Amino acid sequence: MTWTVDGVRISRVVEHVMPFPVDFFAEATPAAVAAEPDLALDFVDAHGRYRMSLHSYLLEVDGRRIVVDTCCGNGKERPLIPDFHRRTGPYLADLTDEGFAPDSVDAVVCTHLHLDHTGWNTRLVDGAWVPTFPRARYLLGAADLDAWGRSDDPLHAPAFADSVRPVLDAGLVDPVAGDRALADGVELRATPGHTPGHLSVWIGDRCVITGDVLHHPIQCRHPEWTATGDGDPDLARATRRELLETAAASGALVLGTHFAGSSAGHVVRDGHVYRFVAED
Repeated sequence: MTWTVDGVRISRVVEHVMPFPVDFFAEATPAAVAAEPDLALDFVDAHGRYRMSLHSYLLEVDGRRIVVDTCCGNGKERPLIPDFHRRTGPYLADLTDEGFAPDSVDAVVCTHLHLDHTGWNTRLVDGAWVPTFPRARYLLGAADLDAWGRSDDPLHAPAFADSVRPVLDAGLVDPVAGDRALADGVELRATPGHTPGHLSVWIGDRCVITGDVLHHPIQCRHPEWTATGDGDPDLARATRRELLETAAASGALVLGTHFAGSSAGHVVRDGHVYRFVAED
């Protein structure tokens, strides 16, 4: 899939797609999920589970190559989530096929520092985790660096150790506090709640890469639903509503960081909530 917005070329590399249970959103019920028939196939499977995609967005702007989120990675010890554990996928070959050979990448943005957004920051070479993108600057939320750098969380502390600490030690990290220009017309905007330093990527007001402000299109209809892993649920809800309002008002192309199918579409207001209209 490719899109061009204000001269910025955007493509996508999918690492894998997997089902998530209904209770991934604390307030969800099977009946509420089944009541959204337009989500069938691409976004909800035949068993009523959410289809979630793990993928990176690749931006080409002004001759620069930028990778947004780096999925789970290969060979990482993730026993608590079998689908993430010791993966052996073709991600790097797929990235190279899209014109993003690792040594050609100029910047890596992690919308936040959870394990499924940082894995390919590093790869295993001679028994050591080394930066996958040796020429790149890694732009990471400052508040996330602080929070996860001190955490002993059994899911995310190991990911910090093998996927964040090596790029810090290599001197490749630029901490991001608040909004920040990334390239001409491309901006990182602070969208806290899921994590304290969460970032979303905007191309003007015409396109947004959501990160985990939205995990799934059903949250457009139910912005009050909180996801497993939301660090501050109330703030996450407020941030989500603000992003949805902005995207609906501007008609922005919405690129969901975990949306399956084409991952792309638009948010339209539907009463007091919203509806996601997917693009083919």
